[in-house]
Amino acid sequence: MSPQLSPGLERVCVGWTVLDPEVVALMVARARHETNGLSQLTDRQLDVLALMAEGRSNASIARTLCITEKAVVWQTSRIYDEFGLAASGDDHRRVLAVLAYLNR
Repeated sequence: MSPQLSPGLERVCVGWTVLDPEVVALMVARARHETNGLSQLTDRQLDVLALMAEGRSNASIARTLCITEKAVVWQTSRIYDEFGLAASGDDHRRVLAVLAYLNR
């Protein structure tokens, strides 16, 4: 089994979604050229959002980007603000942000 396939299968087995990093990179590149809410995000915020779309945890995002988890939380909060996603007991802002990212 491929060393890249095993972690992906483990995530799927516990109910997560996995996107190929190359697909995510193409989506991020395309997003940078569009004139929607994504165009207002910084490069770091787009990096964080791309990793969120891969189903990564804040800890994993922090390790991947060599930043603190607190920085991930701050960047995520800025992403929510840019998309106008207010805190709500009925909605999961992380999922809504990823959906906005994927549906642009």
